[in-house]
Order: sequence, then C-alpha cells, then structure tokens
Amino acid sequence: MTLTLYHNPRCSKSRQALGLLQQRGLSPDVVLYLESPPDTAALKRIIKLLGVTAREMMRTKDELFKSLGLDSPKVTEAELIAAMVSHPILIERPILIAGQRAVIGRPPERVLKIL
Repeated sequence: MTLTLYHNPRCSKSRQALGLLQQRGLSPDVVLYLESPPDTAALKRIIKLLGVTAREMMRTKDELFKSLGLDSPKVTEAELIAAMVSHPILIERPILIAGQRAVIGRPPERVLKIL
C-alpha cells in the first residue's frame, strides 16, 4: 500500500506523525505541501478520502483564515478550496493517505489508525 504524508517539517505534530511511521519501518512519500501545494482536484480528492468538509480540513484558528474572511458561514466550499490552493499554510497537517483512506494526524497517533 502506498502511503503519502502531507507534511510540514516546521510543525511538531507533523514531525511526530512522520516519526511514528518511520519507527514502524514505514517510508511514506512525503509531500512538502508548502513547497508543492496540491491543486484543486487533489484537494477535492483528499477531502473526499477524509470524509470531511473543506472547512474541517483547514487551520481555522490561523490568523490568515480570519483575515481572509474565511470564518464567515457564507464562504462556500469552492471558495475554501480556492483559499487552500492559494494559501496552503491553511491546510491542517499532517494528512496521511493510505490507499483509499486518509486521516488528519491530530493528534499524531491518528495516522496509525488507518494502517
């Protein structure tokens, strides 16, 4: 099974999730999503695999989220996805994709649940 980890090496939770996988001898494909942001189609696929809304996949406590007005309930799913494409820092991390399943690694131990 292919494992893909959307990872931010500056994030302690993301580093912990990667460490948990590596401790189990797993080597996921690591996507440094701030350097190589997912496009709209990729984000829609990830949202579907996670079984969440775009808002649930976002860092809603981030100041950028608020300053862009994304905290308004009137903001559409498409607008939220477009915001993540333009500002990938808004994507909650880490996200592990294992085959046709995905999980947000908050807390990091959640990544182990889909293995």
